[in-house]
Amino acid sequence: MKKLLIVVMLVAFTITLAYAADTVTYENSKGNVTFNHKAHADKLGDCKACHAGEPAKIAIDKDAAHGAACKDCHKAQSGPTKCNDCHKK
Repeated sequence: MKKLLIVVMLVAFTITLAYAADTVTYENSKGNVTFNHKAHADKLGDCKACHAGEPAKIAIDKDAAHGAACKDCHKAQSGPTKCNDCHKK
C-alpha cells in the first residue's frame, strides 16, 4: 500500500511540474492573468498570432491584452472575454 501511495504521489508531482512549466502569469493590479502557454500555442499553431514578431518574449500591456493580442482573438475563438474570466485575485 505504501508503494502505491508513493507512485501516486510521484505521478501527481510530475503532472504538476509539467503543468507549471506550461503556465504563464502576468501580474496585474486588477488580478493576475494566468494561462497555459502550450495550449494556446497548440491551438493557434502560429507564434506570431500573439508574439507579433518577437517569439522569444512579449510585453503584454493593457492595450495589447484588451486588443489584438488577447481579447480580439478570444472573441473570434469563443474564449473568455469578461474581466474576471482572465483576471483572478
